[in-house]
Amino acid sequence: NVNEDEPVNLSVPSFFEELGPLLERTPNRVIANYMMWRIHAFSIVFLSEQFRKRQLQYATALSGRQEQEARWKECVDIASGSGVRDLEYDVEGLAIAVGSLYVRKHFKQDSKAIALDMVHQIRGVFDNILSEVDWMDEVTKKEAKKKLYAMTTHIGYPDEMLDNSKLEEYYRNLDIDSSKYFESFLNMNVFGTDYSFNKLRLPVNKTDWMRHARPAVVNAYYSSIENSIQFPAGILQGHFFHAARPKYMNYGAIGFVIGHEITHGFDDQGRRFDLQGNLLDWWAEDTQKAYLDKAKCIIEQYGNFTDGQTGLNLNGVNTQGENIADNGGVKESYRAYRQWVEKNGPEPKLPGLDYTPEQMFWISAGQTWCAKYRKETLKMRITTGVHSPSQFRVMGTFSNMKDFARDFNCPEGSRMNPVQKCEVW
Repeated sequence: NVNEDEPVNLSVPSFFEELGPLLERTPNRVIANYMMWRIHAFSIVFLSEQFRKRQLQYATALSGRQEQEARWKECVDIASGSGVRDLEYDVEGLAIAVGSLYVRKHFKQDSKAIALDMVHQIRGVFDNILSEVDWMDEVTKKEAKKKLYAMTTHIGYPDEMLDNSKLEEYYRNLDIDSSKYFESFLNMNVFGTDYSFNKLRLPVNKTDWMRHARPAVVNAYYSSIENSIQFPAGILQGHFFHAARPKYMNYGAIGFVIGHEITHGFDDQGRRFDLQGNLLDWWAEDTQKAYLDKAKCIIEQYGNFTDGQTGLNLNGVNTQGENIADNGGVKESYRAYRQWVEKNGPEPKLPGLDYTPEQMFWISAGQTWCAKYRKETLKMRITTGVHSPSQFRVMGTFSNMKDFARDFNCPEGSRMNPVQKCEVW
């Protein structure tokens, strides 16, 4: 039960301010139809091909996708919780069980140690950047460093995932029947919802291993309420990372991601939380104004980028947090790599490629965001997404990097070495 004295955290208060008037002026029939549509949209993937084809027509109009996902793939995604929820929410389905199977069979322990060492080095670089910036007052700078070193790191998977007794305890209230697919799906949703509701009004348990128990995903996260960064086992492989690769490739790929997530703690949203994950204004007024001026440069720069496929300008406001993290992340990782070279000596070039190790760092970083979008998907991403389309995550970010311009001999004033550059961190 929620009474009038219950504090409720609304991420978008204006939504609820406008919802009441919207419902009042909307016919009841429209509201009823919308509610039924939401129910059917949720369950239509479980129906016959006739209904699935109608859903595909909707998906084609929305995203340009013209092929129906194979049922086996949908089943795997649902069972594994792939793409179901973000880190700020609790895992659903069998994500923890699937993750346990994945790390037992595929994850290499040396990857965890190497990645953790990279986190320490890149964190140290961010410390140096905090010392260098001239727009922060000393008190705010000191608090920023406290937050930086209070940031906890979760790499690969929690050890509890390999304890079968803990897995059995977690799933003891989940009823799965292999002969009843839809009922089992509903049970998984109820199970996840009950788990979330049971944590309401309780303090955030920052050591809860189940919050970091989705290793079988290719993603990385920063949690503002935990002040933690997480790099699941799934991203510590493929083109992101391999223990035997040259350091310039690992720093360019996973290092970029590590720096990106660390910087999220100090982007337009993350900076509002203190070292303990509390929503608290710990910035001096003048420093905050200076930060907003720095962020404004990023907002305007990306807002002036035009996508050639759709003709749309990017939304610099919606994407500012990710753009700030991209710019800070690649800068931090590059510096960390250069520090590694100073300590261990230069690495050899890759055979058959006439690129310097520094150039290979940037190539590896750029390759991280290689993607091809359908026009409809790209339009939706630009208008509603918080990430800039991939080409701008590379071109926009690298054009702000003096190191990139030097390593590739870009003439001053050229597209990738503009005179006016933006920099927050």
